[in-house]
Amino acid sequence: MMKNIVLICLFIQSSFIAQTDLDLPSKFNVTWNTPSKDYNGSMPIGNGEIGLNVWVEENGDLLFYIGKTDSWDAYGRLLKVGKIRIKLSPSQKFPLQNFDQTLHLENSTIEIKYNNCKILLWVEANNPVINVEIESSEEISPIASLEFWRTSEYQLPKIEISDVMYDHSIQNNQIEPTIVEPDSILNLDNEIGWFHINKKSVGQNFTSLHQGLQNFKRADPLLNRIFGGIVVTENPIKIDNSSIKSKNSTKHRFSIYLLTEHPSTPIKWLENLNSLVNKIEGISIKQKFDQHSIWWNNFWERSWIDISANNSNPKDMEDAFTVSQAYALQRFINACNGRGEYPIKFNGSIFNVPFKDAPGDADYRRWGPGYWWQNTRLPYYSMPASGDFEMMLPLFKMYAKDNFELFKYRTKLYLDVNGVFIPECIYFWGDLFTESYGATPFENRSDKLQESGWHKWEWVSGLELVYLLLDYFEYTNDEEFLSEYVLPTSNEIIAFFDNFYKTENGKLVMKPSQSGETWWKCLNPMPELTGLHSVVNRLLNLKSDKINIEMTDYWKSIKSKLPDLPIHENNGIKMFAPAEKFENKMNIENTELYSVFPFQLVNFNSQNKQLAIDAFKYRLDKGNWGWRQDDIFASYLGLVDTTKKYLVERAKNKNADSRFPAFWGPNYDWTPDQTHGGVLMKTLQSMLIQTEDDKIYILPTWPKEWDVKFRLNAPNKTTIEGNYSKGKFEIINISPEKRKSDIVIIN
Repeated sequence: MMKNIVLICLFIQSSFIAQTDLDLPSKFNVTWNTPSKDYNGSMPIGNGEIGLNVWVEENGDLLFYIGKTDSWDAYGRLLKVGKIRIKLSPSQKFPLQNFDQTLHLENSTIEIKYNNCKILLWVEANNPVINVEIESSEEISPIASLEFWRTSEYQLPKIEISDVMYDHSIQNNQIEPTIVEPDSILNLDNEIGWFHINKKSVGQNFTSLHQGLQNFKRADPLLNRIFGGIVVTENPIKIDNSSIKSKNSTKHRFSIYLLTEHPSTPIKWLENLNSLVNKIEGISIKQKFDQHSIWWNNFWERSWIDISANNSNPKDMEDAFTVSQAYALQRFINACNGRGEYPIKFNGSIFNVPFKDAPGDADYRRWGPGYWWQNTRLPYYSMPASGDFEMMLPLFKMYAKDNFELFKYRTKLYLDVNGVFIPECIYFWGDLFTESYGATPFENRSDKLQESGWHKWEWVSGLELVYLLLDYFEYTNDEEFLSEYVLPTSNEIIAFFDNFYKTENGKLVMKPSQSGETWWKCLNPMPELTGLHSVVNRLLNLKSDKINIEMTDYWKSIKSKLPDLPIHENNGIKMFAPAEKFENKMNIENTELYSVFPFQLVNFNSQNKQLAIDAFKYRLDKGNWGWRQDDIFASYLGLVDTTKKYLVERAKNKNADSRFPAFWGPNYDWTPDQTHGGVLMKTLQSMLIQTEDDKIYILPTWPKEWDVKFRLNAPNKTTIEGNYSKGKFEIINISPEKRKSDIVIIN
């Protein structure tokens, strides 16, 4: 055991040395020298399932909203768990002197200093606990208070498209009122606490019945879900049920313990929360902080990107730092909310705050509680290269495990075919958006599919899910994951296309179909077609004894049925097309470029790349914000100047009302916009590394005026650390060593 301890210490020591050498990630820390006016001046911090928006008011009060990845209300809305105010008593001298608030990325803490006080705030990486540690040169008695906005039942004044009670076809767009339930305050002896319980649910008794899914046996996803917390301190003075004081001293600590249970009762929930408190309070704060710091050190050690200018041009230097910091901050935000029970919410994640559209409502988010696949997926494409594999699992769990049998059941029920189609728009329990499905109940329909045309014949979600599953396996070589996720999901998704569409002259005729949300009337759409080509090719290239001859024969038979990628002419120039035939343009996606991303059949090195380059040049809709993927398209096609321009503009395009530099949006969605940050991360990675078969292409789209140091991952458990400086590239380290022969340097 002593030998193991020594080895662990040596590993930790070497990790810290590596970070010191690069001065990462601390060089990207965010520091403010003045307090904030309100929540628009908040900093994010979290532990993977709990996220805080933290700010200090001009009077010295510390405030934070608490978000959680599983705090779903009775209508499937992802609520804030609560809000805490900590006031130093006696009140501090105003204005505050020597104010400094710093987000320390290296160990995920926020350190605040002013007057003669120091506050350290952190969310434990390994426990559902928020710690606020306070030191003062003089004795003080700080007060922690709960602040509520869900104080009584009230009707939600504004609802969004994916809200369960939304229907555009009726007056005020509300099927019936959405009644928000209040929080409950606990009556405790030496602590303060609160909880929210769903006494009703729209899951089983509304969406399931309306969509004809009542015979699919499952638990109600929302009823009796409870979430909340308890605030404890070492030497408490109870003021009332919402405020607690820490006795006069120079050192104080408030700890907020959080718990979500489903289904549960208030008594059971409180018993389990108290047990959690007793268990974790038995561990010293030093031991917990050491373990917390180790987790974050390992997180930053597994990958990084640090760009610098190799000239004295101030703009090049500024742009290089801005992009590097944006990448680091977005990866940090992913880590703060990417390890929970459910996937990252694209429209604000768990860091949304009240907005002028809904003043005072910290739970409001444009586009509501649902998951759009095309938005949800974007943070996940960068995770294999950054080595953040554990953060991909909530996405896979929701789509390929928890709801997969429902998807199979619904495919058979609605279309009478075997296999699985995954709808573009679902709630976390798998049911379709109410507005998408339409007002007519299932039993009164001849056409059982959704009524809305935006996604009626769009089937690309399943293929993109399989693509990400294959990424995970190819990077990790996890054979158990291959058996549990990749193979069963792939075969059911492929079977749907094989069973739903007919063949003519031995080829699939994919009609009815659409190309994204943009072209509503299509034949052989590019997204689904290129997805099938890409997925089947990758499956056939897998090497594992878990793959039998029946599988490979089936995949080969599908491959033989696939039409070629669609091409059309524009002003006499041939280029990729959104579909073989396409009509009724309704949106602004560039689906003709899906062969470039996400399915990566075409890149800078492909013989047919000009078809993609011209499609990119003549695309109808352009932009480099929100979910638009023009930056990634340009990077995969080797368009250096365009990629750099788009990436720099994206990195500078933060929300105008937000103080934090990586709170993007709202763009098409909401703030902080996770689609915007997801595209940013994937673009930068693909400028540095692209892979094809066994080859690893280095610097395929890298601007010569930027130097860079990086560590990124590649398939087959490969890690590459490199340094590009003044036109020369050096491999610092590659593991395993044998992969060095697969490196191709482009720049």
